[in-house]
Amino acid sequence: MIVETPNKRTNPTAHAVAPESDASLSLADTGSRMKAALDVLLAAGLVVLALPPILLAALLVKLTSRGPVFYSQTRVGLNGRVFRIYKIRTMYHNCEAVSGIRWATAGDPRVTPVGRFLRATHLDELPQLWNVLRGDMSLVGPRPERPEFVARLSREVPRYAERLRVRPGVTGLAQVQLPADTDLESVRRKLVYDLHYIENHSVWLDLRLMAGTAFKMLHLPFRLSRRVLFIPSRAVVEAAAPTTQGREEGAAASSCPLAS
Repeated sequence: MIVETPNKRTNPTAHAVAPESDASLSLADTGSRMKAALDVLLAAGLVVLALPPILLAALLVKLTSRGPVFYSQTRVGLNGRVFRIYKIRTMYHNCEAVSGIRWATAGDPRVTPVGRFLRATHLDELPQLWNVLRGDMSLVGPRPERPEFVARLSREVPRYAERLRVRPGVTGLAQVQLPADTDLESVRRKLVYDLHYIENHSVWLDLRLMAGTAFKMLHLPFRLSRRVLFIPSRAVVEAAAPTTQGREEGAAASSCPLAS
């Protein structure tokens, strides 16, 4: 579980976040308004469908481990605005008091048995539909990061702050194709996908990525969803991408102990 931090509406790492500019507002047009309307409409319907599995997951968590069922965590959203993201707890209560803040790894002992199932099926993410209805997040977009890490990632990874030009998403182009972040190099790689999404966003792409997320939750291979839904492939995204390498080439990727 991630330790909660105070609920502040201003960004404590504002010096590391790109200031609001014409580039930051490049999606504030008819397309982005359609996206926001579609987000609310679909999220409202999805909340109804998601309520039974959320309640079942909450019951399983409550019966099998000590601590709260839900937890919230501070994240950075559109134009550096800080908000609280909501999830179903998948780790042992207060585990970071012992482990410290770090990325989850394969076989992570902090994750409960029920938590492993919830993570594998992504059911732990369903409470974020509330964030979509609140306007904190979009259904599709880059994953939001913790404010205390945005400053370091912005220093280490060029163009990282450009992710803040759009609302963060429950799912996205990077999420349907790549595994969770494990080190700084994986952040660089995901940034390529996030920038590709920002620069090529459309309602049609969002709908395809939502369908691709359903494929992933069913553990269907990405090559199937790519062919059926025409989602941009790794080859297409990475071939068209500008460099996002850090300022110091050859720096050890594992030197960035961040949490996902």
